[in-house]
Amino acid sequence: MKKVIGSVIGGVVLMTASSAAMAAAAGGPNCGWGNLLFKGSKGIPSHVVAVTTNGTSGNNTFGITSGTNGCDASGTLTYGGRDMVQVSAILDEFSEDVARGHGEALNAIAVMIGVERSDRELFADVMHENFAAIFPDENVTAKEAMVSVNELMKTNGQLSKYAV
Repeated sequence: MKKVIGSVIGGVVLMTASSAAMAAAAGGPNCGWGNLLFKGSKGIPSHVVAVTTNGTSGNNTFGITSGTNGCDASGTLTYGGRDMVQVSAILDEFSEDVARGHGEALNAIAVMIGVERSDRELFADVMHENFAAIFPDENVTAKEAMVSVNELMKTNGQLSKYAV
């Protein structure tokens, strides 16, 4: 019984935290009735209750689409958290997979970039064919490698839709 209650509480906390992460950026920092009700409050409890108010009543969605409730959809969405896959943590595996033309790290990067399953074989082939461009020396950083990957995708008609 304790495990069930613990799992339920853990699930509620996770759902609340994930909805808080999503709702904070969409529509801007002042978006929704929850923000109005708890204006000036600080701390996690206030933010969680404000986000829950916004999420359960749907007023964020209404505010974003109508331009009311303090919401503004003209700004660029941002994400201040960490990427799901930290390229630097798998850079060695990624370089080995690119050299081979296949592998889990290469697939993980493709998924992170948003390459559709139908284009992943092409992605792997293009990366493999351009290993020297991605990894010109052994001191390449994850950021440099990903810039090269993005540039290679831009030059490929089918992969260019995934480039930023």
